[in-house]
Amino acid sequence: MSPLPLGLAGVILFLTGFFRLNNKDNNNNKNDDDHHDENPSFIRSILVFCYSCFLKPHSSGSKDNQQGALESFYASQAGVYDVTRKNLLKGREDMLELAAAQLKHKASKSNSRKCIWVDVGGGTGWNIEAMSDFLNVPEFFSHVYLVDFSPSLCEVARKRFARLSWSNVTVVCEDARKFRLEDYESGLASDRGSPARSGFSSSYFEQKRPEHGGADLITMSYSLSMIPDYFSIIDSMTSLLSPNGIMAVVDFYVQSDVDIAYRNYTGGPIGRHVNYISRTFWRAWFDLDRVNLEPSQRDYLEYRFGTVLTTNLRNKTLGAIPYYIWIGCHKKPFLSSSLPHEIIERIDALATESPYLLPADKQSNSSSVTNRLTRAVNHTAPELRSKAFDAAVQNLSANLPLPSFFYQNHHWRIYYDDRLQKHTQFNDEYIYAFTWEDSQVDRKILKLGPEDVVLAITSAGDNILSYATQTPARIHAIDLNPSQNHLLELKVAAYSADLPYQDFWKIFGEGKHPQFRSILLSRLSPHLSSRAFQYWLKNEAIFTNPQGRGLYDTGGSKHAIRVFRWITYLFRCRKSVLKLLATTTLTEQRRIWKTKIRPALLSKLVSNFIVSTEAFLWAALGVPKNQLAMIEADHASLSTQEGSGPSSRAHAIWHYMVNTLDPVVEQTHIASSNPYYLVTVAGHFSSKCHPEYLSPAAHKILTRPNAFDNLRIHTDEIDEVIARISPGTLTVAIVMDSMDWFDPSSNAATKQIVKLNRALKLGGRVLLRSAGLEPWYIKEFEKYGFAGKRVGNRVPGSCIDRVNMYASCWVCRKVENLRPPTPDIGLMEHEMI
Repeated sequence: MSPLPLGLAGVILFLTGFFRLNNKDNNNNKNDDDHHDENPSFIRSILVFCYSCFLKPHSSGSKDNQQGALESFYASQAGVYDVTRKNLLKGREDMLELAAAQLKHKASKSNSRKCIWVDVGGGTGWNIEAMSDFLNVPEFFSHVYLVDFSPSLCEVARKRFARLSWSNVTVVCEDARKFRLEDYESGLASDRGSPARSGFSSSYFEQKRPEHGGADLITMSYSLSMIPDYFSIIDSMTSLLSPNGIMAVVDFYVQSDVDIAYRNYTGGPIGRHVNYISRTFWRAWFDLDRVNLEPSQRDYLEYRFGTVLTTNLRNKTLGAIPYYIWIGCHKKPFLSSSLPHEIIERIDALATESPYLLPADKQSNSSSVTNRLTRAVNHTAPELRSKAFDAAVQNLSANLPLPSFFYQNHHWRIYYDDRLQKHTQFNDEYIYAFTWEDSQVDRKILKLGPEDVVLAITSAGDNILSYATQTPARIHAIDLNPSQNHLLELKVAAYSADLPYQDFWKIFGEGKHPQFRSILLSRLSPHLSSRAFQYWLKNEAIFTNPQGRGLYDTGGSKHAIRVFRWITYLFRCRKSVLKLLATTTLTEQRRIWKTKIRPALLSKLVSNFIVSTEAFLWAALGVPKNQLAMIEADHASLSTQEGSGPSSRAHAIWHYMVNTLDPVVEQTHIASSNPYYLVTVAGHFSSKCHPEYLSPAAHKILTRPNAFDNLRIHTDEIDEVIARISPGTLTVAIVMDSMDWFDPSSNAATKQIVKLNRALKLGGRVLLRSAGLEPWYIKEFEKYGFAGKRVGNRVPGSCIDRVNMYASCWVCRKVENLRPPTPDIGLMEHEMI
């Protein structure tokens, strides 16, 4: 073996000498003050840390067991522990903030007693003091128990709480597997003996571990990876946690996608994969300090509990060390029965389409629980069994936790399998950051009432929220792209958290908020599904980056916005765009448009080389090839009628742009009454001009308690959702321009029309928009039980609505029912009743 480099050898000798001078005997029984100062200097702390972690030989001390091993490692550095772990143990504050948010949400829904918190492996008590940034620890908790196996760390904790004068904190130096709240809390029932204190009884081996305990919160902060026998400690936590309690863990980890490839209960894969080199390096590195990064630690945690929220992060301060934060609850919901088949039946009875299983103590008969159960049933349409139900059956039959959607605080996000290619094809990016349908026109056409059951495409969720202000009986929001539904979830969470209007406006009106991350953790997290939470934590920079342009410069549609911006710079009319936004009259707006902006934006050069390309139309504007063909066909027909000769695609797109934009500028004042083009040009909305959901009046309506009890968010195709809805359930279906996407040569459109007929009540309506003046599929609607009526027609020089992006708007009303198909008759052979 080659000798150590001179510099490294010198550092080792220096650290060894320094430590020996300051710690003459690390294994004796002297008072803790003999080993370290109460407030050691930073330099001394770092030197002690380096020696203890990298140079000092490990031993079991005077006790040849786990406690002796811990003392060997911690005794010499207990006094410098907090100083040296500040940058190493990232995520502790975030874990505490998430746990506090969950506790506050639960407290707001009930008038239960004060909470009991058990901090397992709590060490010096840093976590408990840090929690005071989020909760008033002496007042919120009736009692806090710090359980740790290291006497040196426990002594530091005792001094800490003596200094703070917190009388409700007890430090317990004990193996956490043996800790029982019944030994400290009066009034807690004991289902088993205490062999640690009373010795073995004749019936000891016949006693069963209780299903739950009395702790409302259990935390483990970088302690699970320090426990060799982690299976038993995780098992013991199930007997410690109360029925409606939560558990919060933050710790190091290494794991690959292969480990979780076939699990639907982990809470989402974003950022979870650690590459092979990093996995190997970090496991070997931490093994030097007896920190075990065995992947099965986290696997078993997720198997024994239900996942409420989880996220995977990197400590970029110290080499991108992987760590995770996990918030969980009991694996089995505490309902009126513990039998799996009865739990499944309750899931189906409460809300077949619901990912939320209402947690209630199986012994509870309180009126509040009964009322909440009744409300859940009353708000549930008679829908068929869903994919969520199928997943619940599959998991419970295999003794697995339910998918994380079932453990959320709200029922609106429906279970979906995020591993399917139909979802992953979007690469975790939404296309639309705002909705391109005019909600004012929808309101006038539909006139929704309290008996309506609405199905609509999510897009950015703006129109879904507009429908919600009209309080229909149910809203089914559907989008195949998970990220579009994450965006809707974020907006719904902000309402449900009763976020102040000023903060709500900054996030969704201006598209930027410097404190977004803190708001996400402390206010929004209890109201988000795990996947949506993961998504927005990963993409927090959208709102917080000072150099960024905010929410409305994101998504696939940002390419069109950026091309427009680039064109204005290229043609030197950017100042004119800003002047247009500053105009106060239509006359002034028209003049600037015609003389400065229109010649650039509607130039044949731009149309031929940028806008009319199929790649740009799809990537930037979301125009598929079948819809493009409809635009070309309409223009070709018009050219034939006018005798202007054959037309090219570029010519068709140019005319479509002219018919879209010219009337908008002529008839709507962009700065004061057209939010769709204002946000496109300015990158944000204004207090005078914004979508309906951003108004103070809408905010007042949608922040009311239970305002979204009627919402279901489906991440799936329209066909898949309506196929699982009971016949005659829907009264309104809003499909935007999705019918334009179908190939006229296939029967896909007809199949969807037949399913819509089945799902809609007699008299139910389908609202759709189209890039075509006479969409080919209207005849298919009329063939299969609908009466089509055009309620908007864009002729040259006129606006169909403030967006004016579509050539026509239609309402197809169901006038006849279809007979169900027989086994030997195809879908196309339905008969009218």
